[in-house]
Amino acid sequence: MGSLLSVESLIMRFGGLVAVDGLSFSVERDEIHGLIGPNGAGKTTTFNVISGFYAPSAGRVVYKGEDISGLKMHVVASKGVVRTFQHSTLFLELSLFENVLVGCHLHHPPSLARAILGGDGAGRRAVRDRAIEILTFFNLAERGDDLAAELPHGMQRALGMAVALASRPDLLMLDEPFTGMNPEETQRMMELVRRIRDTGVTVLLVEHDMQAVMGLCDRITVLNFGRILVEGTPDEIKSNPDVIEAYLGAPHHAA
Repeated sequence: MGSLLSVESLIMRFGGLVAVDGLSFSVERDEIHGLIGPNGAGKTTTFNVISGFYAPSAGRVVYKGEDISGLKMHVVASKGVVRTFQHSTLFLELSLFENVLVGCHLHHPPSLARAILGGDGAGRRAVRDRAIEILTFFNLAERGDDLAAELPHGMQRALGMAVALASRPDLLMLDEPFTGMNPEETQRMMELVRRIRDTGVTVLLVEHDMQAVMGLCDRITVLNFGRILVEGTPDEIKSNPDVIEAYLGAPHHAA
């Protein structure tokens, strides 16, 4: 065990607005860590800073002992920190198999080019094998030749996670993976997230579905107005009066 990721005194300003205000928390290896809070609490901004979408105004992000603050997204991803987004970023005109091939490019860039262009070689075979392995893991192998656009919503979300996992992350950041899912899809996705963690991938999760958060997370950090409100286990969080007030005190912001 031990901290894989540490956010230290993080500040993110947009003009006069302070979206993240002196935030510090750690994510331990091999856990599912939830980041929750009312809308506007700073969750997605924090995700954007960790993943390299924004450079922080102050503070730092430390991953495996290295300060990765302000590095470009592709550099952060190449180090093993890979994220999904709230909205699908799939190539809808490509097949499921081709989408996952794209996700393999961080570790096999020359092979990806050969795979797309139809070249031969051991590298191309390795990429194709990896893509098939990932599709099988997500129970999508039988639909590998289907276009991503043809998938129902829940399967598209799973495919997005498959593309992210294809790049072999050590830390997978999931941004609202349960959005728009029905209860059956939510249960299937929760099981997938557990299986991903069980393969040795640490998961950092932003999510509004409290049933999913409480059922999945080992530890939860609650944000409010860009600061930590409270941190603890799911049992500690769901009975905390400050958390209840933060959500119920502003009904139009509640999940």
